[in-house]
Parts: sequence; C-alpha cells; structure tokens
Amino acid sequence: MSRITTTFAKQKPLLNIFITAGYPQVNSLPELANQLFTKGIAILEVGMPYSDPLADGPVIQQTSALALKNGITMAQIFDQIKLIRKTEQQAPIFLMGYLNQLLQFGPESFLKACTDAEVDGLIIPDLPYEVYLSSYKPLFERYGMAISFLITPGTSEERIKALDAACNSFLYIVSDNSLTGAGKGQFSHSQLAYFKRINDMNLKNPTMIGFGISSKNMLIEAGKYANGAIIGTAYLESIKREENEAFISELTS
Repeated sequence: MSRITTTFAKQKPLLNIFITAGYPQVNSLPELANQLFTKGIAILEVGMPYSDPLADGPVIQQTSALALKNGITMAQIFDQIKLIRKTEQQAPIFLMGYLNQLLQFGPESFLKACTDAEVDGLIIPDLPYEVYLSSYKPLFERYGMAISFLITPGTSEERIKALDAACNSFLYIVSDNSLTGAGKGQFSHSQLAYFKRINDMNLKNPTMIGFGISSKNMLIEAGKYANGAIIGTAYLESIKREENEAFISELTS
C-alpha cells in the first residue's frame, strides 16, 4: 500500500498541516516537520515559495516572500525533504505550488527530483485537470507522482466527477471562494451544506477541507463531511508568535 492509501485508511479527522518551505529560517523545514509528525499530524503539505501566489492570502504571501528573501531554492527544498525521510517518517508529503515553478525547473526534472526526495504528490492550483490529462499525466505516472485537484463551491457536479476520475490522492475541498486564511472561526450553514453535497456524491477519492480552518472544533466539524482538514495560515501565524508547538498540541490532543 502507498503512504497515501495507508494514511487515508486511518480514523478521521486527519490533520494536514501546510508549511512554507524556508520559513521562518531557510533551514527550518526538517525540524518543524519532525515536530509536527511527533505530534501526530497525518500529512505534511510543503508550500514552494513563489513570487506571485494567486491562491494564497496575506499570511502565506508574507511567509513566501520572507522565504524567498532567505534565499530558499527548490534544490534546498528537495534536500530538506530528504532529511525528513531519513528519519524513516512514512507520512505522505505533498508539495504545493504553481505550474510556472514546474516549467522553470523543467517538468521531468522536477518530477524526478520529487521522486528522489520521496515526495508523494503535488497540488498545483493553476493546473487545470484537462491540461494535466493531455500534457502531464504520462509524466506523473512515469515517476509515480500523485496529484490532488481543488474543488470550490462553484464547481459543477459534472466537473467534480471528472476531477474525481482524474485524481489519485485526495480532492482538496476549498471551503469558500476567498483566498487562504480568510476564515471566520466557524463554518457557515452554506459551507456545511456545500460539504454535505460533496460528501453525498460518494466520490472514489478521499477529501480534505481547506482554506480558513483555524481550530480543533473546525477540524472535528470538517471530519463529519470529509476525511479531515488542511490548516496553513493559522499554523504559520503560530510560528510567528512562537506558539506553534502549543497550537499543534491543541489540535492533536
């Protein structure tokens, strides 16, 4: 069984933590990742800093800008993930970024580097699944790289089914149409109805709810409609306050 399959067979709700590589220091990722895994998170999502992050809110944009200022490179990110794997950590690791980053690196070189670092999958918000199927799927399969697609409140049922058919990891349910981190501390009735609608479709892939999730209560609520939740902005803010260990302890207790 793959790391992804093994993880999603576990009891809900699963916790996926997003962290910007190169933040707060250029070499922070391995230490923070090991702390997160020790606390029991299920999945690590590593953000690849980018100068124009279209889907990200102010906090993730700021951490990305700082990481770039710190001098983080893709080569360093891959090296740091290799260090994480040297601890024999078997939780899935996803990279999240933008198509231009793959193109700049070279798609095949990028996927080979992912495989060498034991990255499990990619989340690329600006890669339409049609383009993935027509231009990238054979390359992803050659290197054993999974892909996750995003679903938004405006995604039609027909398209959700198509995304589910093309996906081979988990479907990322965007909680609303805002940028990341724009949460209000609890889900609205319309959001819960949206989550229920997706859950009732009985999709073949697991689902994770992300964007604006900031507390254990929201994680538990997400687990009623999906396999778990993705928390990014709230975790990055806790790093800035130097309260990240306590924040994760609260989420996983």
